[in-house]
Amino acid sequence: MTTGREYIDSGVLEQYVLGLTSPEQSIEVEQRAAADAAIRNEIDAISIAMEAYAMERAIQPDPIIKPFLLATIDYTERLKSGEPVTVPPELNENSAIEDYGPWLKRADMVTPGTENIHAKIIGYTAEAITAIVWIKDFAPQEVHDHEIEKFLIVEGTCDIIVGDTVHKLAAGDYFPIPLHKNHLVKVTSSIPCKIILQRMAA
Repeated sequence: MTTGREYIDSGVLEQYVLGLTSPEQSIEVEQRAAADAAIRNEIDAISIAMEAYAMERAIQPDPIIKPFLLATIDYTERLKSGEPVTVPPELNENSAIEDYGPWLKRADMVTPGTENIHAKIIGYTAEAITAIVWIKDFAPQEVHDHEIEKFLIVEGTCDIIVGDTVHKLAAGDYFPIPLHKNHLVKVTSSIPCKIILQRMAA
């Protein structure tokens, strides 16, 4: 039988912390840890070191991903529950808020108010995704190379900054985002900026 030091140096404790040991090995590690304080302390030290390593190298996820993932799940569940498929009109310079009245007036098209960005998909086709989006503070910098993003402001005000140019927008304003351009949104109103957002394949 190996000594406590030999057991610690064998590498099995690192595998245990990573969840890579077999059921039999895990039982052995736990039995030896229960009987040997040095092994218990080593397991704790390995766990702390691995967590610190992971945190140092963690990548902050794009904050846009979560709201649109949740919106996609929500839309899928609504369709499963019998909501009919609808095709909102394409956004353009002549679009008006009233064009989206059938969706904006729906009782379920609201934000829970807890997230910086919240979205509700109202139309999904191979050509376009259309959503009602609420932005409380800002939408981070993005670049679109394969889709054209268009905005129609419904409520509130915001600045859409494309490159070095600031575009000040209010309710009723339409704005298309140029391809291959850095852009971000900063809300300038005391209420969330409510937007009809459409992304179309370029």
